[in-house]
Amino acid sequence: MTSWRIEEIDTDIAIVGGGTAGCMAAIAANRLRHDCRTVIIEKAHIQRSGCLAAGVNAINAYLNPGETVNSFVEFVRREAHGVMREDLVAAMAARLNRMTDNLAHWGVPIPRHANGHYLPRGKRSIEIYGERIKPIMAARAQSTGALVLNKTVAVDYIVDDQRVCGVYAFSLKEPVFYVIKASTVICTTGGASGLYRPNNPGSARGRMWYPPSNAGAGYAMGLRAGAEMTGLEMRFIALRVKDTIAPTGSVAQGVRVSQVNALGQSYIPKGSHATTAERLAATLAEEWQGRGPCYLDTTGLTAGQAQQLQEAYLDMCPSMVLWWADRPIAPQEAMFEICGTEPYVVGGHAQAGYWVDTGRATTVVGLLAAGDVAGGAPKKYVSGAMAEGEIAAETAVGFLDQLPPPRVSPDHIQQKLKQITAPLYREKGIGPDLLTEKLQKVMDEYAGGISQGYRLAGPRLERARQMLAEIKENTENMVAVDLYQLMAARETMDRILVAAALVEHLLYRRESRWPAYQYRLDFPAKDDRRWQVFVNSTYNPNTGAFRLQERPVR
Repeated sequence: MTSWRIEEIDTDIAIVGGGTAGCMAAIAANRLRHDCRTVIIEKAHIQRSGCLAAGVNAINAYLNPGETVNSFVEFVRREAHGVMREDLVAAMAARLNRMTDNLAHWGVPIPRHANGHYLPRGKRSIEIYGERIKPIMAARAQSTGALVLNKTVAVDYIVDDQRVCGVYAFSLKEPVFYVIKASTVICTTGGASGLYRPNNPGSARGRMWYPPSNAGAGYAMGLRAGAEMTGLEMRFIALRVKDTIAPTGSVAQGVRVSQVNALGQSYIPKGSHATTAERLAATLAEEWQGRGPCYLDTTGLTAGQAQQLQEAYLDMCPSMVLWWADRPIAPQEAMFEICGTEPYVVGGHAQAGYWVDTGRATTVVGLLAAGDVAGGAPKKYVSGAMAEGEIAAETAVGFLDQLPPPRVSPDHIQQKLKQITAPLYREKGIGPDLLTEKLQKVMDEYAGGISQGYRLAGPRLERARQMLAEIKENTENMVAVDLYQLMAARETMDRILVAAALVEHLLYRRESRWPAYQYRLDFPAKDDRRWQVFVNSTYNPNTGAFRLQERPVR
């Protein structure tokens, strides 16, 4: 590896992650203050990065006629089984429809009734043709004049006197180490996949529900900076079409079909208000009782509904259309087998993430969080992530004239560069892929992965804690032969830290609150009297210890 070039950048707001929330934060910051200097740090390419990379066929958080902010809050409360931040959800819900109108104005095709209303897909969702939603959002963000650093890996926050004042990052295109000094930093990196052994092995291991590149960097960076995290134990496990991991909502909501077991019996009563977690748990129960595999029964679809379904998947999951073409069969000629995915840590469907105030400021001065990385507010989806990006930008712009100029010493820059690039200069050691496989095996077998039916127990979690500590020691011996392997090494380190935090949260909550997501065999009942609280944690990077605490649900 040739010598590294250090490039220092001064900016007002640094946005870590160019996904939905990150793009919206840049757009909002420019609208609020045209002279605001903004940098977006994106590990992939902003045009096709994040959860919307392949497109989307619905806006799943929208207030259709008859729905209100209060009704949305109550819906989220049911889904979260009573543990959620009402203030965060209400602030987000108040902006959902305006965020959707923004998308329509920018050019995302959204069908409407003759009366002007968008076409509903459910009480709180609408249909869209969103194959190009991410390129459209990216173009809008770039039009603000923001500096976009594509193919750039954020690795740590710059911390000065307990204040976050920038970001360290490196380029994947050439050996450039970025020192991005910022008055305020907004983290929008998304959640964490790859902590557990995935559904599909080998070369298909990246065929998963959540982006495989989302390695939990935002969580890990926050933990190392001393930020308080919440709700990690509310994991998210998606119910998906087996093998393709295509979304089941396109079928269950888009064309309204039943979930049935191998005997053809529907096991979710019609009109049921079962939560997302409860629908997954019911599927698992059928499997465990010998009535699996389970399916979405599409055999009653009309030809028109089948075509509608194929078109919907083209906007979000083309692999499902290829699945039909390879057989070849029509959607109404065979049922879809369904299964749960690997568990994920995510704040948009569940509520894992930074503990934030209503302005999305974290517990560390100068650092804000929005989208999947912000905790306490489940059911964000696209429009909710946009809303939080806008809220965070409003707060960040308000901070610009209050915080002193960022400082970082040359000695600290050199020290950080040496630490980050160390795997490139080791002559022998262990590759990041092998450590990741070890991590996933431990989490799958001891922390409630697919092989355990997602079920948890204290002794197995304690064993996971021990084994994760051993794996962490091996990170000091990781080697990398190029910049992409250096990125993989950083992702492995981040995943190990996030997994360790997750295990601490799973151990601490001694009840079963969220079916399938967090089910303790040793504490199988939900206990509202004791555990209707938030479980929060902070991390000490010097000792490697976590401090757990409870915060009340107000």
